[in-house]
Amino acid sequence: MSGQDVASSNERSIAQRFSMAGRRALVTGGSVSIGREIALAFAEAGADVAIQYSKAADIAFGKDNAAEELVREVEIRGRRGIALEADFERAGQAKDCVQRAAAHLGGLDVLVVCASIQYRTPFLDMPEEQVERQIQINFRATIELLQAALPLMKESGWGRVVTIGSINQTKPESELTVYAALKSAQHNLAMNLAKDYAVHGVTINNLSPGLVATERNKWRRVDSAVWEEIQRTSCPMQRAGEAREIAGAALLLCSEAGSFITGIDLQVTGGRHL
Repeated sequence: MSGQDVASSNERSIAQRFSMAGRRALVTGGSVSIGREIALAFAEAGADVAIQYSKAADIAFGKDNAAEELVREVEIRGRRGIALEADFERAGQAKDCVQRAAAHLGGLDVLVVCASIQYRTPFLDMPEEQVERQIQINFRATIELLQAALPLMKESGWGRVVTIGSINQTKPESELTVYAALKSAQHNLAMNLAKDYAVHGVTINNLSPGLVATERNKWRRVDSAVWEEIQRTSCPMQRAGEAREIAGAALLLCSEAGSFITGIDLQVTGGRHL
């Protein structure tokens, strides 16, 4: 066997280890930033992908057609893509989103809970509407998603769930108290469910990013000098992460490579958690 043949064989073997061929995934908050990169990574690994998005949020980011553009990117990679607009602030929308995804894709094997909001408001100054909106979108909607998705996975005897947490679970910021508390609650929920569903072939893990350059924190990058200082002090690597680096961790947990991993909180923080 030639060197080129060996290299090609190795590439196929690695691709197989991280394969999601034939899997059907729903990525919430999937139209921009971390969710977008996860959806693309899944498509490249062979999965069909449903992308939940909020049109209002995308417009606020200046990404009016982000969901539609991402569907085209998924299709360019040879997989089916579907964009599902859903407002998780409204009770029942998350459950309906799972049902629509399963109907479009012919089932559901993978769920990534990435949609969330945050307010940088001091705790004592936070109005009730900000508290309630975070509770609804960041936690109640997660419960809805899991209650709708887990029975489908249990019935098929195979499933992957990744909840996107945050470094703020363990390294809180004073202006993100409610956000951090809800991420901690989501982590706890995932760990409890991981124990219950492992016997059914369903793995459930939490993935906690550190500082990552996203649309949500784009305002922090307006002043390059300020952003450089934020990065320098953010973690031992002295830089922010990129969304694609979080996607790589999600691919590990949702592909064949992560088949024996469940009930963990994977810190992708550049060492900030240390």
